[in-house]
Amino acid sequence: MNGQDGAADAIILEQDIQAAVDSLREGNTVVFPTETVYGLGADASNPDAVNRIFAIKGRPSEHPLIVHLADLSHIEDWVDCFSDQALELARTFWPGPLTMILPKNNRVPMEVTGGQNTIGLRVPDHPVAKALLSAFGGGIAAPSANRFGRVSPTTAEHVRDELGANAGLILDGGPCRIGVESTIISLANGDPVLLRPGSIPVEALEEALGQIVLTASSLRSPLRFPGMRPSHYAPSVPLEIHSPWQMAERIKKLEAQGLKVAVLKWRDESVYDGRCVEVLSM
Repeated sequence: MNGQDGAADAIILEQDIQAAVDSLREGNTVVFPTETVYGLGADASNPDAVNRIFAIKGRPSEHPLIVHLADLSHIEDWVDCFSDQALELARTFWPGPLTMILPKNNRVPMEVTGGQNTIGLRVPDHPVAKALLSAFGGGIAAPSANRFGRVSPTTAEHVRDELGANAGLILDGGPCRIGVESTIISLANGDPVLLRPGSIPVEALEEALGQIVLTASSLRSPLRFPGMRPSHYAPSVPLEIHSPWQMAERIKKLEAQGLKVAVLKWRDESVYDGRCVEVLSM
């Protein structure tokens, strides 16, 4: 997607987008960037294509997916009733990093919702995602483009390292601007309930709605949603906890094994001046 000028970029981008659209319509997966993280996308109306997402990620089939839309005009394809609350949130935060959980209509495949009668919808705010969704003309189901439970990718390189050729076509839109998953709010049962925190704070949601937003613990019956499991967004790097007087000796042993070490600590002063040590201040 890199050209010598804006016109070249536009031509290359248009070709990339068309290739991605063709691949989606053939039932394949496509990786695309959003302002939050990179998503592993498939045609949300195609159950077989959606099942490919679960297979590639190693994701449990009962774990629901978020459907990405080009704009608010596509809502009626997925829900029968879009409440005044939902409309206010959409007008305030879409396009943007907000996912709304709403009652689905009968046309939505159960593969997308994990067997539930609700659906997660979002309109992303990234030029590549917008172009892809507009050209495709439908909903794209897209969890983060990583193996289930692992850290979500914020660059195309992260996706290649994690999924390799299994990812399918990758649209490289550069690093994600926000880098954390979308805020998820449920409006499925009337009262707004924050299910997953994100870059949109609860105070902003309450200001838009003019009422208190409840927490997930207030739900009478549990609702399955992305990121709800106790172990999620987990790095594969081992973590050890040591007292300050043990730290230097442990780092020496790890470095002797040829390992890189990151030290997360409250203060900035160095613990050990090793070539493979990086100190991160909290």
